[in-house]
Amino acid sequence: MSLAEDRPLLIRNCGQLLTLRGPRRPRIGKEMETLGLIRHGAVLIKGRQVVMVGPESRIARSPLAREARRIDACGKVVFPGFVDSHTHALFAAPRLDEYETRLRGKTYGQIAKAGGGIQASAGAIRSATKRALTAHLQSVAVQFLEHGTTTVEVKSGYGLDPAQELKMLRSIDEARTDIDFVPTLLIHDLPARFKRARQRYLDLVAQHLIPQVAGEGLAEFFDVFCDRGYFSVAETKMLLNAAARNGMKLKVHGEQLAHSGVALIAAKLGAVSADHLDRLTGADIHRWRGQATIATLLPGSILHLGTGRYPPARPLIDARIPVALATNFNPGSSPTLNMQMVLSLACSQMGMSPAEAITAATVNGAYAVGRGERVGSLEVGKQADLAIMDVSDYREIPYYFGMNHCVAVVKQGRVVYSKTGCSIAADQRARR
Repeated sequence: MSLAEDRPLLIRNCGQLLTLRGPRRPRIGKEMETLGLIRHGAVLIKGRQVVMVGPESRIARSPLAREARRIDACGKVVFPGFVDSHTHALFAAPRLDEYETRLRGKTYGQIAKAGGGIQASAGAIRSATKRALTAHLQSVAVQFLEHGTTTVEVKSGYGLDPAQELKMLRSIDEARTDIDFVPTLLIHDLPARFKRARQRYLDLVAQHLIPQVAGEGLAEFFDVFCDRGYFSVAETKMLLNAAARNGMKLKVHGEQLAHSGVALIAAKLGAVSADHLDRLTGADIHRWRGQATIATLLPGSILHLGTGRYPPARPLIDARIPVALATNFNPGSSPTLNMQMVLSLACSQMGMSPAEAITAATVNGAYAVGRGERVGSLEVGKQADLAIMDVSDYREIPYYFGMNHCVAVVKQGRVVYSKTGCSIAADQRARR
C-alpha cells in the first residue's frame, strides 16, 4: 500500500447515502423498506473499514477527515456494493446454439434431454484448463465491479465428475481479483457415465467429494439442484446431511421447474438459503414463517427463459421471510451479471419496492452468503465496500432498466473502479 493509500479516505457530497444500517440479521417485512438514508452524507474510511458514516456536516469536523484523501460524489447516490448471492459465474463457453433453439420453441427440459443445458456446459469445462478457467473468472470479476457488485457467490456444478468439480473449485480459489468470491460446491446433475449408476455417484459425492472439499477448504457452502429431472428430495436430503456432517453451510436449488417441498426441508435442516422458488406455494410460505432460511429469488432466469412465472416475492415479504435477490449469472438461463437489471425485474415483475429490492441485493444478500457481519451495509466497523451511482434518487436505479448507472466502486477501502470520463472528482491532497 502506498503512503497515499494509507491515509484515510473520505467519500463526501453524497446526495443520498444509503447506509442500510439496522439489526445485525437479515431484514424482514417492513424492515426491508428502511435504507438508513442520509441526505448530504459522507463516509470516512480508514484502512479497509468504515470508521464514520453520517451527515457530511458532522463527519467533516473529524480530525481524521481533515487529513483524508477525498472523493466528491457530486450529489449522487452512494450505497453498499451489491452482494450477488447466487451465480454460476465460472463457465467455459456461452450456449448460443441452445439460445436459438429455445427461441424456436424448444423448452429448457427438451434441450437438456437432448444433451444440452448443464451437460453442454460440463463438456466445455472438461475441455478447459484450470488456468483458462481462472483467467475467465478474473475477467468476469472486472465486469461485476463495473456494475457495482463487490461480493459474489460462485458455484461449481458444471464439472459434474468429482475431478472436474475440484478443478472448478481450485480455479475459484486461485482467482486473484478485487472481488470477494464465496465458493460453493454444487451438485447439479448426474455425469453421463453415471446415468446407470446413480447410487454409486451419490455415494461418491457423500463419502469422498464432500469430505475432500471440506478438508481442503475449497468451498464454504454446499448446494444441490433438487428438481424434476435432476435430484430427488430424498437424494437432496441425504447429500445435505452429508455436507452438514462435514461442517459445510447449506443451500438448495428448489421449486424452479416443479413443486417438491424441498425448500421447507432445507429450512428445517438449517440451510442458509433456498433459491429459485418459482413454484413455491402459499402453504409453503405459511409453514416457512419463523425459519431463519433466506429466500433467494432469481428473476433474470424467468426473463431469459420466457416462462413468465416469477417467484412470489410479495407474499414472502409480507410473511416476514427474509428475501434476497441475485443474478443467477450463468450461460444457459440467466446470462447477466447486472444486479441493477435484477432490481428492475424485482420491482416491475414481482411487486417489490425499490427500497426492498436494494435491501435484498445488499444486506440480505450478504447474510445469504454468510457475510452479513462484514458487508452489505455501511456501518462503523464493517468492510468499506460501496458503489457510486450516477443518479440523484435511488429509485432511478430500477426505473431506468437495463442501464448501468455505476460510475465508481470502493472495495475494502480502495477505489477499484472509476468510469472513464465520469464527473466523480477525486482529490488526493490532504486538506491542511
